[in-house]
Amino acid sequence: MLTLAILKPDCVEKGNTGKVLDMIIKAGFKIIAMKMVYLTKDQAERFYAIHKGKPFFDGLIEFMTSGPCIPVVLEKDNAVEDYRKLIGATDPAKAEEGTVRKLYAEDNKKNCVHGSDSPENALNEIKFFFSELEIY
Repeated sequence: MLTLAILKPDCVEKGNTGKVLDMIIKAGFKIIAMKMVYLTKDQAERFYAIHKGKPFFDGLIEFMTSGPCIPVVLEKDNAVEDYRKLIGATDPAKAEEGTVRKLYAEDNKKNCVHGSDSPENALNEIKFFFSELEIY
């Protein structure tokens, strides 16, 4: 099973990408695709279209276009569920100890990582960032 992780601009800016990737690998995930991108406003709006109209949408788009991010395709049995456990709650104050967001996120907005919320969404999100030729 596959899922999409995104190491967000705050993760990249603070130099935490290696630490987060190490946590992902130690949790048994196989990285099968990865690249650094700088999202345009249009790309970010298309990726997060499901949130359009919500109060946090504009701030999310501004944040996701504020610097480079790293989309990563992960493979593991129960990838979506296991990755979401690894990263913890969106709000780092509510995240369990030892999770990515508890360790590296600043707040609800600057929360270090994205994780797909379902296997179906994972496949759509992966296709947004990667062609078949880019997935190992």
